[in-house]
Formats: sequence, structure tokens, C-alpha cells
Amino acid sequence: MENRIKEYREKNGLSQGKLAELCNVSRQTINAIENNKYDPSLQLAFDIAKNLRVVMEDLFIPLDKGGKKHG
Repeated sequence: MENRIKEYREKNGLSQGKLAELCNVSRQTINAIENNKYDPSLQLAFDIAKNLRVVMEDLFIPLDKGGKKHG
């Protein structure tokens, strides 16, 4: 799964630290998610989407088994 968190975070003028604070996680967690090194829990994914004012479908991009993007 890839994501567009960094893109939307920057559009909203938020630092990783501020987004992390709004979501009650560490900045390192947001960094790891943005860099596709960590998949957030469903609750955290909803929190991130809410704080970035987007729907989850716009934020997360599913990949097929071969690693290709869907949508």
C-alpha cells in the first residue's frame, strides 16, 4: 500500500510533528508511514485522513501482488 500523506500534509501546511501531535503518535511514526515502512492501524489511518481533510480512498493507494498501483 502506498500513500499520499506527505502530499496532503504539505498542502495543509502541516509538519510531520504537527500531524503526529494531532493524531497522538510520534513524528517518527508519521515519517515511517509516509515512507511506506509502516502500515498504520485502521484507527490511525482514519485519524490521519480526518486531520488532512481527505477521505481514506484519496490518501491510500492499494497495490496489486506485483506492486502495481490500482486507481
